[in-house]
Amino acid sequence: MTDDAFAVPTGDTVHLSTDEQLRAINNVVRHRILGILRDGPATITQLAEKLGVAKGSSSYHVRLLEKAGLVEVVSTRRVRGVVERYYARTSRGISLPDPAPGEPDIVMRHALADLEAAPPGPRLAWLQHVRISQSTYEEFARRLVALSEELRATADPDEPTANLMVAFYRPQDTR
Repeated sequence: MTDDAFAVPTGDTVHLSTDEQLRAINNVVRHRILGILRDGPATITQLAEKLGVAKGSSSYHVRLLEKAGLVEVVSTRRVRGVVERYYARTSRGISLPDPAPGEPDIVMRHALADLEAAPPGPRLAWLQHVRISQSTYEEFARRLVALSEELRATADPDEPTANLMVAFYRPQDTR
């Protein structure tokens, strides 16, 4: 997502631009680690347990995120002679460049993977095609951003997570 009139402002956003950063974010496990860290710092062991992966795998993915500047050690403590590191995100938001034509959209690909992995339960998902003017397109996009921000403002850390995935775009015209 680039900085434009429809970008959701986050105030604390890291703008990914290097190959190292883009490779780091281009993995669903690392995407999910960043999601877990939205709720606060966690250790490698805690991340592994929440993700259902081995500690070695969790450690590998966190190291890549740390090297890319997306997570950092925020505290340590000694437990039975071993230093436990607590990792946190370096920013609240992450901004990605728009994908090149024909390239996969990392955000949408990860969101779809999360949707497919979600437990059964209520969800809304649909696709709608409509022909509209540019002014209608721009106004609707602004309203979507406003609704998203309204939803974010109601966030309560004690409640279960709900994900919102929005893709509003102009496809290649086939007329």
